[in-house]
Amino acid sequence: MADSNSTNRPLSPHLQIYRPQMNSIMSILHRITGIGMGLTAILLVWWFIAAATSPAYFAFVDGLLTSWLGKLVLGVSLLAFWYHFFNGVRHLRWDSGHGFGITASRKSGIRALILAVVLTALTIYLTM
Repeated sequence: MADSNSTNRPLSPHLQIYRPQMNSIMSILHRITGIGMGLTAILLVWWFIAAATSPAYFAFVDGLLTSWLGKLVLGVSLLAFWYHFFNGVRHLRWDSGHGFGITASRKSGIRALILAVVLTALTIYLTM
């Protein structure tokens, strides 16, 4: 027979005492950046469709994407791309059976974050 007090027990791990680990945060960010890049792809397709539609419509869409807000969105999307790329390389390394230790996992996570920021800055610098 089922325990009648099972509904009063806390979740495991309890959300009030659970401390997010680097791997869990990076996994969540990996998924979020993937979704963000999908949305950015829709923006870029909109830009291409506008280029094929008419010069006036292209000027409108191009004006939006080259405004400060559009450049900010594209810059954040670039950061998401590099983060997603390096975190994906990190996962490929795990698939080969390397880097599963706590220290190695933490170092590879920090390395992925640093490389994402550095390559985002370098890409923006080289395209300006």
